[in-house]
Parts: sequence; C-alpha cells; structure tokens
Amino acid sequence: MSDRTPADRFLDAAINLLHRVRDEEADSVAAAGTLLADTVADGGRLFAFGAGHSSLAAQDIVYRAGGLALMNLLAVPGVVGVDVMPATLGSALERVDGLASAVLDASPAREGDALVIVSLSGRNALPVEMAMSARALGMRVIGVTSVAYAAETTSRHVSGTYLKDHCDLVLDSKIAVGDAELTLDDVPAPFAPASTVVTAALLQAVVATAAATLAERGVEPPLLRSGNVDGGHDWNGRVLDQYADRIFYRR
Repeated sequence: MSDRTPADRFLDAAINLLHRVRDEEADSVAAAGTLLADTVADGGRLFAFGAGHSSLAAQDIVYRAGGLALMNLLAVPGVVGVDVMPATLGSALERVDGLASAVLDASPAREGDALVIVSLSGRNALPVEMAMSARALGMRVIGVTSVAYAAETTSRHVSGTYLKDHCDLVLDSKIAVGDAELTLDDVPAPFAPASTVVTAALLQAVVATAAATLAERGVEPPLLRSGNVDGGHDWNGRVLDQYADRIFYRR
C-alpha cells in the first residue's frame, strides 16, 4: 500500500497540471501576454472577469503587487466570489441571459480594450455572453477555461456554444471535468479541486510575459509594488496617478 498521503497526492496532481500547462500552453501564454502588452502600449485598458470561484483567479491579477496596475476587475453583482447570500444565487445568476450585456454597457470598457474571462467550464450563459458582447464592442478577449468541458458537457447558452468559441485567444487549464483530483474508496465523491491553483498560475504567467514584452520594447511596464516594502506606497502612488485615466478600481 502506498504511504503517500492525500496531501502528497493533491500537490503532485497540481504540480503535474502546472507542468502540462507550462509545456502545452506556452505558445498561447506568449500570445496572450503579447496581446496585453499591445493593449497597454496602444493606450487601451485591461479588464478581468470571473464568476464564482473562477473570480478568484481574475481578482488575483487586479491591484496586485508585482502585477499590472492597469488591470481592472469587471464585476458582476452577485457573482464575484461567494459573498452573496445564499451562495447558490451566484450559480443561478451565471445562467441568466442578458446580464453580461447589461454589465458591459454600464462599464467603462470600450473598443481597443482587452478582457480576460475566466470560466472553468465555459458553458454558462454569463461567460459566453460576456465574450460575445465584448468582441462585438471591439474588445480583444482572452479566455481561460478547461476545453474538456466542451467535449463532455452541454452548453447552457442558447447558442449551444462555449466560452472558447468566442475568444481571440484561449488558455486551456487542462482541468478534468468535475474539478476534483482525488478519490478514495471510503469517500463517496471525488474531492480536492486544483482549478484555482492552475488558473491563477496561468494568468500570472501571462502578466509576466506582458511586463517583459513591454520592457523589451523600451516601454516601462506599469507595475505595482508591495505596500509592505519601504517605498512601496510612494511608488504605487506615482503609477496610479500616471495611469489614472485607465484605472477604475480607485474611483
């Protein structure tokens, strides 16, 4: 019998997934980073969106030490995280037609901006419609999803399509349908999801690529520093002031 603990098995599974996305999604990560760099250099704004637990990875690249100051969270009331009560309401709102269009219409997003959409399954109406509406607006869309869901589940959007079908670029997280890495004979359901770990890492790889690409072009990337290091607040104040017209989370 193996002496590997459930913690060992989960961490190994997460590491293996990270190796897969590193090796198999390298071209897509490079292209996504370049798209963000192009948007910044051309005067565009950056937005990130995710619903439910997919929002965690989107939030991780907004107002983040070491991250791009221009990344703004495109928040949909009731679906950002699990703070809405009851929590099941957020899942229900993901299936509401017309919500994404209303949110985009009320947002500062415009033609020439870029939007990162995170949705593990990519099957619900909200992320699909968000991508469709954003592209119709003239935005560039990067989707972060598990492509496996499109082969193994049914779309919940009236078009029968998935997030991956409406993006300029797609990053495949390689997460298996159901998002659970472990099983045990005496546990009745699969458990230990890895989607947040993998998706957050993918997005940080994209941001790192964007920053390096800007620097290679002679453009100083608009990065934030930790407020917990000496000089961090002064640095961030300068960056936030310099790009105030492209940052919306401080208003």
